[in-house]
Amino acid sequence: MTRIELAVTGQAPPERADAARNRRKILDAAARLVAEQGPQAVTMNAVAHAACMGVGTVYRRFGDVSQLLFALLDDSEQRFQQSFLTGPPPLGPGAPPADRLGAFLHALADRIVDQREIMQMAEAASPSARYSSGVYATLHTHVSVLLREARPEADTALLAHLLLAPFVPSLFEHLTVGRGVTPERIKAGIDDLLGAERGPAHTTGDAS
Repeated sequence: MTRIELAVTGQAPPERADAARNRRKILDAAARLVAEQGPQAVTMNAVAHAACMGVGTVYRRFGDVSQLLFALLDDSEQRFQQSFLTGPPPLGPGAPPADRLGAFLHALADRIVDQREIMQMAEAASPSARYSSGVYATLHTHVSVLLREARPEADTALLAHLLLAPFVPSLFEHLTVGRGVTPERIKAGIDDLLGAERGPAHTTGDAS
């Protein structure tokens, strides 16, 4: 069976070691603020203080808060792509395609739960931009490849779009915040959609 390798999208061009260190410190500081207080707590002054550097350095590196938040989202996206393209199985290569697909959709659900607030900012700014982005192209191609290996007779390009369609932050906001659905229950539902064998689903919360 031919193995198709995908490139990680959105990687920054090479930069000087000191610039790379500053970028990493700023992104790590911003990530801590988001995790502890939410994206609304991210200001250039707050990030500079958390990173123990001058605010001018933060402005020169990212320009404004929106650019910093999108860079933070892109940074986590690169790590996510590495995990399913080159990481250990079942998410990475080496497991049967059906197992990899289930693991991938579970990981994607976790990513949206973790990054929901920042992703909602991007979704609100340009709802249709998702489908023309390199990030979506990589996700779609990955799912298409796994579907083609598992079900070569199917319209895998279309099925990949349909499988990815629910993975948007607005739906996860509705389910987890509005309806009290747990991430575990969402993953159980994903397994139901894929026809996977699993134990009894959690029933806490109203997903109607």
